Amino acid sequence: MAIDLYYTPGSAPCRAVLLVLAALNIDFNHNLVDLRAGEQLRPEFLKLNPQHTVPTIADDGFSLWESRAIGRYLVNQYGGDSELYPKDPKARAVVDQRLDFDLGSLYPKFAQYFYPQVFGGQPANEEHLKQLKGSLDFLNTFLEGSKYAAGEELTLADLSLVATVSTIDTAGISIADYPNVVRWYELVKKTAPNYEEANGKGLKMFKAMIDNLKPKTELMPIDFYSSKASAPCRFVELVAAALKVPLNLKQVNLMAGEHMRPEYIKINPQHNVPTIVDDGFILWESRAIGRYLVNKYGGDSSLYPKDPKARAVVDQRLDFDIGTLYARFSQYFYPQILEGQPANEGLLKKLHDALAFLNTFLEKNKYAAGEELTLADLSLVANVSTIDAAGISIAEYPNILRWLDLVKKTAPDYEEANGKGAQEYKEIIQKMRSKK
Repeated sequence: MAIDLYYTPGSAPCRAVLLVLAALNIDFNHNLVDLRAGEQLRPEFLKLNPQHTVPTIADDGFSLWESRAIGRYLVNQYGGDSELYPKDPKARAVVDQRLDFDLGSLYPKFAQYFYPQVFGGQPANEEHLKQLKGSLDFLNTFLEGSKYAAGEELTLADLSLVATVSTIDTAGISIADYPNVVRWYELVKKTAPNYEEANGKGLKMFKAMIDNLKPKTELMPIDFYSSKASAPCRFVELVAAALKVPLNLKQVNLMAGEHMRPEYIKINPQHNVPTIVDDGFILWESRAIGRYLVNKYGGDSSLYPKDPKARAVVDQRLDFDIGTLYARFSQYFYPQILEGQPANEGLLKKLHDALAFLNTFLEKNKYAAGEELTLADLSLVANVSTIDAAGISIAEYPNILRWLDLVKKTAPDYEEANGKGAQEYKEIIQKMRSKK
């Protein structure tokens, strides 16, 4: 007879049991329990498990709950010579220690930090986050010099811990500061049997649940003075789209001199765009605006990482963009368009040198500042797409081409925030050229 499993896929402990069942190739009956509807409190379920928790199994009249106890039972009863729970007392003891660490430290510290925010609408408790990070640091240490959590073989420890760590990661809590955890996590995803079916699908359900439960704070739209064709303005739109920050667009017609009107100069004496007014707070310079939006509204967003070294790399790329790439494009291109001057080949070479630098930065990086989309990408893509729209070829820079295609696919609402404005810029340039 097949085992009856009572579970909810969004639950990390339930997914740990699913991973064990997959690793042992055990058939089971799926009995989904809707906790929000109170199905765990029905009399028939309480007969199986008076503690009314999931996961619970019923195996030919034998009922059991607590995921780690279930995992041990499944291996002892059905695992044969499986190394998931080794018979050697010392090896088994290490697996038990890691399982107890998951049950008594890592998972409860995650729950203590995260669930009050999601279910209770409470603010993040920094002390609880510090404790969670301490547990992640311990796990990182356990994995130093060890292929898996308890040695060189996949065990119950890995299947339980990966259910927890993947939940932490899906909740938006970064594990990037723990290189051994990151390495191990990728390994378990590749080697745990049927990982995607047993754990990945449930993670998606968990994410959908927390997205629905997170308190929705209605943000007042920020007044955004912008010119759609402007690369710096498009950068701010990309940031706002990524953060889901509402903007109240106030189009400024630069050609008509609207930025020189007294009422605009009162807001921004430098009379440039973009400019924002956020509940009376005025700011201009696009990269300063981008940093402000993440710092104010980004929460744990990786767009502007909190780690000092990671943030410094983003800052370096932003400074390169404004001080080198954008500056050299402006020096070369705008005298031709706005003043009718001939193309300066020396300035064109300097622009290509800047593009070559960017191509080098991207040599070993997925994105401009590492493996995650950041402000650096959103600023640089606004400028690179402008250079491309101006008719300056980037075909000789393969890393830029690869990165540009990636950012177009992964930057939220890319086409609306940047693509349309880049096309508008291209059409303006074409009209200006046709008049000469």
